[in-house]
Amino acid sequence: MGSSSSHVLGPAFTYVAPQSLPMPVLVAVPHAGRAYPATVLAHMRDPDMGQKRLEDRHVDRLGIAIAKATRAGLLVANAPRAMLDLNRASDDIDWDMIEGGAALPLKPEKVHSGQHRRSRTGLGLIPRRLSGFGEIWRGQISREELDRRIDKIHRPYHAFLARELSRIRDEWGAALLIDLHSMPPLRKQAGQDRVARMVLGDRFGTSCQHSLVAQAMSYLDRRDMPVAHNRPYSGGYVLDRQASPPRGIHAIQVEVCRTLYLDSQFDEPSSGLRPLADMLAGLLRELGAETARIGRIGEMAQAAE
Repeated sequence: MGSSSSHVLGPAFTYVAPQSLPMPVLVAVPHAGRAYPATVLAHMRDPDMGQKRLEDRHVDRLGIAIAKATRAGLLVANAPRAMLDLNRASDDIDWDMIEGGAALPLKPEKVHSGQHRRSRTGLGLIPRRLSGFGEIWRGQISREELDRRIDKIHRPYHAFLARELSRIRDEWGAALLIDLHSMPPLRKQAGQDRVARMVLGDRFGTSCQHSLVAQAMSYLDRRDMPVAHNRPYSGGYVLDRQASPPRGIHAIQVEVCRTLYLDSQFDEPSSGLRPLADMLAGLLRELGAETARIGRIGEMAQAAE
């Protein structure tokens, strides 16, 4: 099988934030990147289907609308998930995809998520196959290309996110990461009155203080938005790596059903994007105020010691 080489078009990610944040909240969008190098598209068996299935289609536009309304910080990955999945550990690799296999070790990972390895299902660091579709790629990629993507996309993204969350925490006493994703429509489960159209994930209580998720669930319930907690999405590597409630850094993964903001073909934004952005902007304002309160309590506790 032949190797492939590629270059991300432009920066791997973009960060936009006001000079002074009005709330200790950062919104990150890791799966909506659309900067596909021509060599990557040529290496895909079906580029149109691969893009449509892998991307959190246009959820970055939802993130932009939320950030404009709230002036929260916004981090958007431009590099597509097909090239590298930022919600996977850098060692979560299907080595059958790589020429020469695992002949040379990778640099040590800061967060080992062995129990959550997704490469076994075809959705590791570089996605290999999709359910009902099969293999994504025409052949293997070189080890040099794998290392380049990790060094140019994965490490810089997570290093920047960690620095910015720490900076916000230092200013406010606490910081909240909203890791924004979109999901295909869920199926109704036994015992459910309505199918959830949003899912909030907090790694089963480990990625943020309980009051934040409780407030988010209450906010969405008051607006008659069917919401689930941790099922079927509890959050992934981003939350494992970035969240640290004892250090004042909290994180929630927010999954939004694509029917809420995309057309019936899941191709382009619909008229639902604006009202959904307005609702989520209200959610961010409430969570931002709660995060600031958590920060003040933490600072007072430290001062009393």
